[in-house]
This record gives sequence, structure tokens and C-alpha cells, in this order.
Amino acid sequence: MKASLRLIPGPSSESPPPAALKILRLEKSFSVNDKVLTVLKDISFTAAAGEMICILGPSGCGKSTLLKILSGFLPPDAGSVILNGKPVTKPGPDRCVVFQEEALFPWLTVAENIAFGLKGGFRGRKRAREEVDRFLELVGLAPFRDYRPSAISGGMKQRVALARVLILKPKVLLMDEPFAALDAQAREEMQRLLLDLWKTFSHTILFVTHDVSEAVTLADRILVMGKTPGCIQAEIRVNLSRPRRREDSDFHHFCRRLYERLRRP
Repeated sequence: MKASLRLIPGPSSESPPPAALKILRLEKSFSVNDKVLTVLKDISFTAAAGEMICILGPSGCGKSTLLKILSGFLPPDAGSVILNGKPVTKPGPDRCVVFQEEALFPWLTVAENIAFGLKGGFRGRKRAREEVDRFLELVGLAPFRDYRPSAISGGMKQRVALARVLILKPKVLLMDEPFAALDAQAREEMQRLLLDLWKTFSHTILFVTHDVSEAVTLADRILVMGKTPGCIQAEIRVNLSRPRRREDSDFHHFCRRLYERLRRP
């Protein structure tokens, strides 16, 4: 039986899982050449604890701006972001961001990069080292702990960047096209690693992408964004069992239907 796109309906009699993250009527505009450019308009959705949501849309639809607001790096013009009942007004360790550019410190080793955020957070160097060793094992980089970033591949650098934020134990992980610059094989490896880590830690993850197959591989739910201004056009539940295999006919069918949905005006 072929999988089909399932648009999420309005309120029902079933109780939804409790929302860890609530985004309420966000709006954001910028002044460009003495004109006001509205980038985000009336953005509202919720994310349950432990849910993986992919935000899918074309370049320029405001996906990265939305993540900056959720992380606290950029204030909205209107609306609010609520995390576990508290408003988000500034960056905090409960929300960590992984960017497309891994932004590692070139003068530090792999282990030192992962440990960087732990300064002051652990009592004793032995405890901090044990935690770093644990995350090196989790991301498959234990043999490379003493390498510098210039000596490892792009995929390995993203593993370091991922371990560096996960070691802080954030409640929400915000990922802005983190695998976009990788080759196809490294990208699939990172997607599998992310799913394994998500299964282990049960973070709430918001993952920005413009790649349909990546969204279908990862997401519990996909938010489809349109542009000019950026808005959520559809919420789609990915009703495929895990693990998902790209060679399966159901996977291809779902991607094809999603492409059709994206082509609608």
C-alpha cells in the first residue's frame, strides 16, 4: 500500500502530545533601500518534546531568519516563542544551533573543540574529559581526538560541530541546512548519525532544508514554507515507518507527492 501525504487537520478529539516549543504569530521585516521587506508573516506552530520537524522551502523564504528568532539571536517584530512555558528573549544553552558552516576553532583539536562549551559547566577536568570521550565515541571520532580541523574531512567536521552542541544537553536543537555542503555519501551518513543520536537523546529538533528526500528521511512532520513573505503553507505528517529506505517505493511515492505539493502556487 502506497504512502500518501497527510495534511495535518485542525483540532480533533484526540489529545496532542504536550508542546515543548510554541511559536505564536511571528512576524519579521527588514528595511532594505528605504523599503520595508516582510520576511516572515504570521508564523505559528508547535513542536512536541522529542519531535523531529523539518522546515522545507525555497531559498529566500525566511527559514534561516526563523531559526535565528527561535534561537534568540534575532528578536521578532511581533509574536512570541515559548519554550517549556517560558518566553524566549535571548540565546540560551537550552537551544543550540548547528549551521551549514561548522565554525570550528582551527587552533584547537577535535576533542578541545567538543569540550569548548563545557568550560565552567563541569566540576573537575577528569569528569569533563570523560564526557568528551563519550561524545567522541557517539559520533565515531575517538581515533581523531587529537587531530586539528584542517586534517579531517567536511563530514567529520560536521560530526565535531554536532558533538559540540549535543554535549551541552540542549532541550531543542536548531539545524540550519547543516549537511548541505557535503557530498551525497557523507550527507546520508550524517543523516543516519543524526537519527541515531536523536533516538538516544530524544531532543526536539527543528531542521531546515530545501531537499525533499532529506526532509522525508528525517522528519516526523514537515512544515512547507512559501515566500514573499515567508509563511507556512502546509504541515505534513510523514506517515512512513522507520528506518526509512530511499529505495523503497513508498519513500519515492511520498517524495513525488511532496514535490507536487511544493509546485502548487
